Amino acid sequence: MKFFNYRLVIFILSIIFGVVFSVPTLLQTDTGKKISLGLDLQGGLHMLLGVKTEEAVTSKIKSIATSIKYFADDEDILIEDLSIRNDNVLFTVLDKDEIPKVDEMLAKIKGLNIVKNDLNFKINLTEEESATTQDLAVAQAVETIRNRLDQFGLAEPTVIRQGATDIVVELPGIKTAEEEKAARELISKPANLELMAVDEERADQVYTLSKGAAAEYGDIILSDTKDSNIKYLVKEIPILNGSQVIDAKVAFDQSNQPIINFTLNASGSRIFGDFTAKSVGKRLAVVLDGTVYSAPNIRERIGGGSGQISGGFTLIEAGNVAIALRSGALPASVDLLEKRSVGPSLGADSIEASKIALISGFLIVFIFMIVYYRRAGIIANIALVTNIFIIISVMAMFGATLTLPGMAGIVLTVGMAVDANVIIGERIRELLKQGVSIPKAIEDGYSNAMRAILDANVTTLLVSVILYAYGTGPIKGFAVTIAIGILASMLTAILGTHGIYEAMLPKMSKDKKLKKWFGI
Repeated sequence: MKFFNYRLVIFILSIIFGVVFSVPTLLQTDTGKKISLGLDLQGGLHMLLGVKTEEAVTSKIKSIATSIKYFADDEDILIEDLSIRNDNVLFTVLDKDEIPKVDEMLAKIKGLNIVKNDLNFKINLTEEESATTQDLAVAQAVETIRNRLDQFGLAEPTVIRQGATDIVVELPGIKTAEEEKAARELISKPANLELMAVDEERADQVYTLSKGAAAEYGDIILSDTKDSNIKYLVKEIPILNGSQVIDAKVAFDQSNQPIINFTLNASGSRIFGDFTAKSVGKRLAVVLDGTVYSAPNIRERIGGGSGQISGGFTLIEAGNVAIALRSGALPASVDLLEKRSVGPSLGADSIEASKIALISGFLIVFIFMIVYYRRAGIIANIALVTNIFIIISVMAMFGATLTLPGMAGIVLTVGMAVDANVIIGERIRELLKQGVSIPKAIEDGYSNAMRAILDANVTTLLVSVILYAYGTGPIKGFAVTIAIGILASMLTAILGTHGIYEAMLPKMSKDKKLKKWFGI
């Protein structure tokens, strides 16, 4: 049992860990966690999107107007001329005794500029709130797009913010034009659901009214999604919006056509129930992204907080809309600023080139260590192989994505890992040349080399942390690979090889052939 020591036991456990958890990646088995290949290695789609943040401000203003309308209806406060003009909410309270109630309600909404002129109110967002809303719109767009892609089933999508208003989206594995089109539509679809009251008093004037004339009545004119010649005159302030949707699923109507059933949250259900109770005999327009999908008559109060969208969807379209509704509407629409497709053949070429670099670099180092350091070189090579297995295993366990810079990081790690062994080997050789005994040379060699190894590795580790914190996409991949490689090399080079030397010490002391063991 003298052969085993705690360092050797830890090293053996590291070898077992590395081999077991890297097998699914190396053999591409059906089970087990594997490293995913990035866009540059397997091909796919790279897009740069620009968020129209000013639309988020308009959307928030509209939401505030909706809240005011519901509050007035719920409290039986008479208001008129509720409208939105140039991101301002305008309305008039007919009874001055009700103004304190309105003031109390508005005071609960943060970031408002409120201007009162007798019974007239003018409300807009403060500059600070407007800037916050625009910044939050980009952050929400990132999360919404990521959620949609996750539900769509795309493997390892990358969605990151770039600058003040832009978003970078990378979709590995997108190979066909159909897949690209479906992904782009899913990403860019606003999925802005609104339930809006049809203006029944002026509905027959919809084809003669201009947009300006409709706005004077607090109305807007929308087209039918199936036939753009069919118009609807609806109230500008929606009854409900998509933020109150908690679920959406594809179903089929009686004619076996795809439809979307949606469910509202508690507040949405209450608002929907109250509105339909007061609007029996009138129509409610179901509006998605600015077009009317249906405008059914309200026959009775609708409780339960559920509704239906029908509009001649294909099954794929219905599925994508349901995903978009479930993951939330985009707070502002996005523009495609840049698109770049990476073909799978280019990715295959990159993998092949990286393999050649890794294998050739590894073999050169491997052979050099054996020729120059003899058996000490073999021990260093065992640590080197273990180091690569550990890197693959850790990346697989965390579901990391391997990119071309990441593969470069592995190649670099090979050199860094062997560098620690070279420093240790040289310190041992120096002591042996001075006539120090083998056990003493090994202990002092590791002790003397430790500071140089730690200084170099800690410095590189700090750089990798900075690269990860401030880098994007491929740079982060490079930083992660380097960081894992440094930690693994410290385990294998410092702890692992020391354990092997301790186990082999009796044989080395008995042999006393320094050239065979250390190349001197």
